Amino acid sequence: MKILIQKVSKAEVCVENKVVGKIKKGLLVYIGIHHKDQEEDANFLANKVVDLRLFEDEEGKMNLSLEDVYGEVLVISQFTLYGNGLKGRRPSFIEAAPPEVAKNLYEKFLSALKALIGESRVQQGQFAAHMQVEYINDGPVSLILDKSHLH
Repeated sequence: MKILIQKVSKAEVCVENKVVGKIKKGLLVYIGIHHKDQEEDANFLANKVVDLRLFEDEEGKMNLSLEDVYGEVLVISQFTLYGNGLKGRRPSFIEAAPPEVAKNLYEKFLSALKALIGESRVQQGQFAAHMQVEYINDGPVSLILDKSHLH
């Protein structure tokens, strides 16, 4: 499982010109599911998202977590995080989980986040849909967590 976390001052996702998820201060999380991922990977990374200290304290140091700032999370499924473009000109997505497996683990990740910070603070895109994502990356702060190398 691989996630790209971006600290944002606001973010929203649209499907067919309709907003389906919107947050203010918090984290925009793109999630890719590897074909060998398990439920414990989803739980581990959900805890990481909540606990990572990516927000500034009063001294300007990244010392505060999502919980500390009562931030929100917008989760977007993105199988292209497992794209490999090193050979040829078209990326290969062979490492990505098939849609039925990926959807189940994506939902486990969402459930774990909601259990940790509350359902009202977790928004999401639409799995397997064409989405438009708008956000303001605050910092900018972006971080990649890749659990797939452990498989």
